[in-house]
Amino acid sequence: MAEVTEVDVVVVGMGPGGEDAAGRLAEAGLDVIGVEAGLVGGECPYYGCIPSKMMIRAGDALAEGRRVNGLAGKAEIRASWDPVAARLRKATADWDDKAAADRFTGKGGRLVRGFGRVSGPREVTVGERVLRARRGLVLNPGTEPVVPPIEGLEDTPFWTNREAVKTTRAPESLLVLGGGAIGVELAQAFARFGSRVTVLEGGERLVSREEPEAAELITKVFEQEGIAVRTGQKVERVRYADGRFTVEAGGNAFEAERFLVATGRKTDLARLGVGKAGLDESARAIPVDGRMRAADGVWAIGDVTGKGAFTHVSMYQAGIAVRDILGEDGPPADYRALPRVTFTDPEVGAVGLTEAQARDKGLDVRTGYTPLSSSSRGWIHEAEGFIKLVAAGDELVGATTAGPAGGEVMSALAVAVHGRVPVSSLTHMIYAYPTFHRAIETALADLGKG
Repeated sequence: MAEVTEVDVVVVGMGPGGEDAAGRLAEAGLDVIGVEAGLVGGECPYYGCIPSKMMIRAGDALAEGRRVNGLAGKAEIRASWDPVAARLRKATADWDDKAAADRFTGKGGRLVRGFGRVSGPREVTVGERVLRARRGLVLNPGTEPVVPPIEGLEDTPFWTNREAVKTTRAPESLLVLGGGAIGVELAQAFARFGSRVTVLEGGERLVSREEPEAAELITKVFEQEGIAVRTGQKVERVRYADGRFTVEAGGNAFEAERFLVATGRKTDLARLGVGKAGLDESARAIPVDGRMRAADGVWAIGDVTGKGAFTHVSMYQAGIAVRDILGEDGPPADYRALPRVTFTDPEVGAVGLTEAQARDKGLDVRTGYTPLSSSSRGWIHEAEGFIKLVAAGDELVGATTAGPAGGEVMSALAVAVHGRVPVSSLTHMIYAYPTFHRAIETALADLGKG
């Protein structure tokens, strides 16, 4: 007979949002069980945002060193992956989650290892153990890398981002399938350590969810750095022999030592068993209301809600779900000013709607654009980049900032979008000189011409 445990709340998936929600509920005095089949903390600290950005930081340091020539004298740069691999092992505790698990249990929560499947209303089964929640379930299952159904792929030692961050050396050559954020970030990082990199993208451009100008900029910079970009590439088959991959696409054959598949991420809702909670198992995401409620006694947070596969979205939603479970007041979810950053060099920060998204919504759209060199600091740094603003009436509804610290420059515009600051007020602000963000003023002037 299955062992039955009754608690107040069961949190399925202890990624950033799940761990945060479970810990806060436990600190509030509730009896909480967190269920995790992988590492407590989820993708972000072990395979995603933290390790990948450490790789990118290392590559940026090499690129900056190479810029000494012509700016400040002469420098000889010799790349080595050894310190990168060592830092990654240290940062992830060699991919061990003991610290995170202890952090949660130290708050009074209980951790159950294993895959949790919804098996009934407010009920989760983990192996032979049944967990029943008096208040409800919080679903934070996260996502897994999508492995496309390409002939021969499954029989090869291809990489996803997880294998890429664990490598102990930069490969001699690398094929990257997918031109989204993960693909372009890792492509540039490895290229700066000497890997010969080719990016294969099935669509018309890289980072297709962002402004076309961002794709043009990244493609231009990649070509300058020796990274080959091939768009419109549908991969037909993959072969691996004698330590080499051969990838056939569009009548061409591409060869490399390593093959990184970065074609998106997904959650298997049927495997999660959400049908037992009255939810659609065939859907791509779990719909939630402004309080993160998905069904009676069920809250969902993180990637599975379809609001953005970002740690900051998961943490934001966790706070809302916790307030709702505890009966506390607070505003409902508002995604108008959802920020995102692609950590290439130049870095691309974006918030709110792109021009195309705004037009699709039927808004009366005006745009403003300026190259980053319109700011004195951009000119001083010889920086590649731009600022693009999207407005409807006297309100900014979106913005993209590309260049050094693009994500940081974007934060000023995120505040403007979130706070519905009138464009007329932004136009009359004082912008510090000489800064990268001073280019916002020039983009606003261009917006006024529309």
